[in-house]
Amino acid sequence: MTPAPGLMMGWTIQHARHAAAMVKQDGNPAARVYESIGSDCFLALAPGWLNLGLWEGPGSGSEAEAACRRMVRTLALALPAGGTILDVGNGLATQDPLIAEAIRPRRLVAVNITEWQLAAGRDRLREAAAVPVAGDAVRLPVADSTIDGVISVEAAFHFRSRQAFFDECCRVLRPGGALSISDIAIRRWPVSPGEVLAGLTQLRVFGLQRTMAMTPGQIAAAARAAGLAEVQVTTCGDRVIAPALRLTAQRLASATSAPAGQRAAARLLLRQVDLLWRRRIIDYLLLRAVRP
Repeated sequence: MTPAPGLMMGWTIQHARHAAAMVKQDGNPAARVYESIGSDCFLALAPGWLNLGLWEGPGSGSEAEAACRRMVRTLALALPAGGTILDVGNGLATQDPLIAEAIRPRRLVAVNITEWQLAAGRDRLREAAAVPVAGDAVRLPVADSTIDGVISVEAAFHFRSRQAFFDECCRVLRPGGALSISDIAIRRWPVSPGEVLAGLTQLRVFGLQRTMAMTPGQIAAAARAAGLAEVQVTTCGDRVIAPALRLTAQRLASATSAPAGQRAAARLLLRQVDLLWRRRIIDYLLLRAVRP
């Protein structure tokens, strides 16, 4: 029997739902994106990891997992040790055992709007002694002033509103509690047709609203407007985006076993992200803030 063309190209029902969401977004576009990516994406920098990594080298495969772990550890160590920690948008939960190891929280709660990711990460959540909670980052199912630290690794640009997320962080954090996140920002708006097309494509593919395109200064201002203090922002795209792009290009060039359709789509997206990075339109940041 000849397989259907979609299967030959490597497309699944999850990919179809993702494509439909690019035309008309539903109430949870992030779920459609990560259902489509799945738990074993052929371009993942390291198995189970969804962040771009914090690199010391130029982007070699031998450093990939260490870079992903370094990103999480750097963010985690900015939080109080031994307290109640909220991991918002915890991906496949690969990061949660590392958070538990780094700061030994009294309690670790993992909040994710994508329920299948919570199910896929249940063994890692169990390893971290973390409590899984299905919930929205802009309506956290957490009581006021009960959390010592909030961590969010490369997820805030998916939230429906960064301002609402920061408001929620200020609400759930105890006085003196800390927020530590990594995020993708813009440095300027696209101008040329190629830049505009690349930017709009990335927004649609990753289920993002135009309002999520914010500069580091705007993101910091939103955190302050929520009532957070001691807001510190560090831009580090040269240690995150540049090496991740370099390794992804190398992986894609040698990914002959991946379905042809997925390779073609990945090449297009990679070219666009590379353009946005080379022309200094996008950047990566780390943010830490404290509830007064």
